[in-house]
Amino acid sequence: MPYGEGWATRREGASRVGSTHDTQADARMAARETAVRERGEVIIHRPDGRIRDSNSYGNDPFPPKG
Repeated sequence: MPYGEGWATRREGASRVGSTHDTQADARMAARETAVRERGEVIIHRPDGRIRDSNSYGNDPFPPKG
């Protein structure tokens, strides 16, 4: 998510950020590592705060069909 002049990671429901990064790519890598380890989901935001993409790294309650 955008954070000041950079980017940050934050767990769902948390009021504080988990880590801050200079680039969105660095924040995405850190978030992915946490999501893989904890079998969670990563939601990637655009600079304006809107959701750009999401990836699930665990027990997906709505797996793709087919």
